Amino acid sequence: MTRIWNSVVGKLWVTILLLVSFVLFVFTVLMLEFLSKYHAQQSEALLRQEATTIARIVDDHESIASTKSIISDILSDETNAVIVDKTGKLAFSLQEGLNQDKIKDKIIGEKSFNQVFTSNKPVVKEMMLPSSTEKDHVESYIVMAFPLNAHKMNHGVVFIYQSPDAIHRTTNETTKIVFLAAAIAFILTTFFAFFLSTRITSPLRKMREAAFELAKGNFDKKVPVLQNDEIGQLGTAFNQMGRQLKHHMEVINQEKEQLSSILTSMTDAVITFNSDRTVILSNPPAELLLQKWFINKGSDSERPIPREIFHMLEHVIDLEEELREELELDGTYFLISISPLYSGDSVRGAVAVLRDKTEEHRLDKLRSDFIANVSHELRTPIAMLQGYSEAIIDDVVSSEDERNEMIRIIYDESQRMGRLVTDLLDLARMESGNITLYKDLVPITPVFERITQKFVQAAKEKNIELTYSSTFDESIRISIDEDRIEQVLTNLIDNAIRHTGQNGSVQVIVDQQVTYARIQVKDNGAGIPKEDLEYVFERFYKADKARTRGKGGTGLGLAIAKNIVEAHKGRIKVESEVDKGTNFIFYLPLEIQQEKSKV
Repeated sequence: MTRIWNSVVGKLWVTILLLVSFVLFVFTVLMLEFLSKYHAQQSEALLRQEATTIARIVDDHESIASTKSIISDILSDETNAVIVDKTGKLAFSLQEGLNQDKIKDKIIGEKSFNQVFTSNKPVVKEMMLPSSTEKDHVESYIVMAFPLNAHKMNHGVVFIYQSPDAIHRTTNETTKIVFLAAAIAFILTTFFAFFLSTRITSPLRKMREAAFELAKGNFDKKVPVLQNDEIGQLGTAFNQMGRQLKHHMEVINQEKEQLSSILTSMTDAVITFNSDRTVILSNPPAELLLQKWFINKGSDSERPIPREIFHMLEHVIDLEEELREELELDGTYFLISISPLYSGDSVRGAVAVLRDKTEEHRLDKLRSDFIANVSHELRTPIAMLQGYSEAIIDDVVSSEDERNEMIRIIYDESQRMGRLVTDLLDLARMESGNITLYKDLVPITPVFERITQKFVQAAKEKNIELTYSSTFDESIRISIDEDRIEQVLTNLIDNAIRHTGQNGSVQVIVDQQVTYARIQVKDNGAGIPKEDLEYVFERFYKADKARTRGKGGTGLGLAIAKNIVEAHKGRIKVESEVDKGTNFIFYLPLEIQQEKSKV
């Protein structure tokens, strides 16, 4: 029942019923009023006609008693007549019955009828008289006083009064007709309302169901359009709205996915703040930063961000202006840019972009260190070249041997400068990724043994034992750039010989480790301090105690060796103890092929 009252059909049905009921009520009131006046006029005319007839009958007959039967025939059932003479004495009464005497006395005693006796004009009056059918009941009667001019009545008056039963019957019939019309209107209204439900509310219900589907995200839901009226046009507009919503949602989702992909792929940390300084959005790098800050500050921290960034955020939100600064937080350098976010004319929050500049600071430091190291390395040979050249030009030398010695020193320093420049160029090409490898399949054992044999004489001059051993068969080959690997091994063996004392030993060992060829260069020299091991492959590294300037070198050999090995998809490491020796180990991936036996 509640569902019907809340539906369009129920509301339409009730509205039509109320409208029809109101119209019928007004119609009934007006109709009854009209019928009441009409019947009153008809009754008055009838009473006047009947009174005139009675007056004529009385005038035509000698005695009033003889006229009773005639008057009774011409009067209707609801009409009675009373005749009185001029003195007001009752001379004739047509009917007898319940309360008739009271009715006569009431009528004769009415003062308003006195003028009839003098003016000879009929008087009509509606009076409340005792009922002729019910005891102790009063009814409304229409009473007419009509003068009689008959000589025998001596100007008497006939009073004709009519019972309201006729009017009541008419009113009852009219009421029955009204109720019948109301019943028919109720039936027709109900039928019409439920007929409209199939034409109006059924499409509306389908639109409602489709609207719920749209609210759930099912934008493919369509409403069937079966008519071309306003409801059909509404259905067409609804389907068009669904298509537009689907299109806009797809565009929004694409933009959202694109924005999410951009934020996710950004290396910069992006954090969006609400106006109350709470975090509402962050990308993965920002989440890592927030976790780091939370761990560093502890669980009692009131703010998820450092105090410096919080002050910047307050400045941006309160003053509504963009702020860009570079800060150092816990040893990490950040370039921080915070911009306000607007909702209309008011600031609803801010977005912060944090770029990690630590690596750039480190590179700047390396660049400055590199320039300082290059300047330092070049200053000594340039100074020696300048000094000895001036000595020769100024003819300071006293003998040809001294001149030749100075020339040799100038030549050696120029060679050293050449090696330094060459190494710098090679290292720059390697670190920029422009190194080109010319790989070829070469036998492992003969190649590494040949390289080692180049240093046998240099080792003998220092009374150092240089040995080579390999677990590979001579037929096993490896894909390498032989010149580049020779450069690596040459650098490692040369370093080992230069930093190994008299009667020491240097070993070159080649063996297999899983899918890699392992090459070791061991010496029992001075070794490298533990705190310097992580820096040995950096440019211009020279440990003060184990690697002195007197032993030569540019400090770039190990950095070049590392880049060459990594270009071969390998890796290099060092193991060392002070006064016990050093072991440089590098690994090269194996692509082993056996030489085919010749038939």
